[in-house]
Amino acid sequence: MDLAPEYRPGFLAEPEPAPRDPLAVAIGNASLLGVGYLLLKRRGLAVLTWLITLTLVIMLASVREVWVEITALVWWLLSIVHGWSLATKHGSRVGWQRRVALLVTVPVLLAAGLLRFGAATIEDTVTEARESGDCAPALAAIDRLWLGHRIADGPLTLRGERTAEACHRLSNAAGLLATGLSGEPVALQAGFESLSAVLKDLPGHEKMVGKTLDGFLAGLPAKNPCESAKVTDWLRARPFSNNDLDRSVEAIGRTEPVTLVGCGDQLVAAGSLEPARARYQQYLDHYRGRDRDLTAKAEEGARKATLAIELANVRDLLAGAYGTSEPSYCKKPAQYSGAPSYAKGPNRTLMYGDTAYTGNLPAEWRASGPEDAALIVCVGKAEYGTPVRTCPYTSQGSIRGFPTNVTFKKIVIPIRAYELRTGKLVADTRPEIGGTSCPQTIHYSRYGLSVDIGPPSEMYVTPADADIRAAFAAVVSP
Repeated sequence: MDLAPEYRPGFLAEPEPAPRDPLAVAIGNASLLGVGYLLLKRRGLAVLTWLITLTLVIMLASVREVWVEITALVWWLLSIVHGWSLATKHGSRVGWQRRVALLVTVPVLLAAGLLRFGAATIEDTVTEARESGDCAPALAAIDRLWLGHRIADGPLTLRGERTAEACHRLSNAAGLLATGLSGEPVALQAGFESLSAVLKDLPGHEKMVGKTLDGFLAGLPAKNPCESAKVTDWLRARPFSNNDLDRSVEAIGRTEPVTLVGCGDQLVAAGSLEPARARYQQYLDHYRGRDRDLTAKAEEGARKATLAIELANVRDLLAGAYGTSEPSYCKKPAQYSGAPSYAKGPNRTLMYGDTAYTGNLPAEWRASGPEDAALIVCVGKAEYGTPVRTCPYTSQGSIRGFPTNVTFKKIVIPIRAYELRTGKLVADTRPEIGGTSCPQTIHYSRYGLSVDIGPPSEMYVTPADADIRAAFAAVVSP
């Protein structure tokens, strides 16, 4: 009689195969934790699954690219399919395995789904804020992101973090531009470069850049008109970038007119006449006639500044004359447009140089200063003119003991006269002044000599006030 195989000598009984539920294994592997392989008692595959899943989780949290998510999805599907295929050979329904698989997989998938949903909700808020150009709600929403969101939906959270980066860079740019409102060109340059960098490096944030730019432009004109003028100068000189930043030129026409005139007024009050005139002229060059009141104010301001500059220049040129020396004005005449024109009749005059014969000229001819003068007269050193009479004189202390003939000559006065209003030479003459000669007694001195060698051979006549007045009248009162 044959024995049953299990009782044959030399054979061992085959163990009953472990119950395998393909659905349970597939569900278990859907957790990406190798639960299905553990149900199959394939511990090596379970450990390998853990390592691969851990690697993918790290990549999902760090790389955060779509291809990593696709790789994770493929790995998830492969784990399910592979577990199913291993379990189908001796598959049977095992209730407790399915319950174990579901207890592990459902929480994992539910957590992943909730995290993705939460990340999507945050991204919706960030997108809405990005499209409205408002960083505050975007940053508040991004602050709610954590590691779980990055693992569940890396690319989506990466977009949010780029928005956060854009907002931080724009905040820095806004600070630079706020400093730039004081007219600091370095801050303006850095601020605009930062805005341009966000447009280039982080596309999609144009509205936020625009809102930052709007905040800067809204600060114009600044309280200090000269600071505003420096800003608009910089904006005018800024090269076009062919993007939204070029809107800044709109602020020039909106704010510059009143800024330029206000800056001119401020500089005049501070005594900075040249810069003041430049600001008034800048307005007139670009905006003359645009606003009647501002144009009139700029014209008047430029006129007054010009007059003040000319008067100050004339004062400088007239200063420094000493004794009979002529001031710099006589060699380098300049105009003062506020002076009266050189005309017929007495002209108020300032006389410089050798003024030995001008002391008794009429008071109505004299000006108190360049502010009310019409004429600047430069008087050269007196020279001998036409001989009038020769008379002999004997010096009481002369060692020669015989008379010396002294010829009395008219006085030649070199005169150059400049019309102060234009700085032009209006007279260059050498009138001769007559007078009395051969007085009974003459007085003279011989500087540097220890003995008296007699009177000089030439002497000036003694002019009367009327003679001197007649000589100057042709110039001062034509």
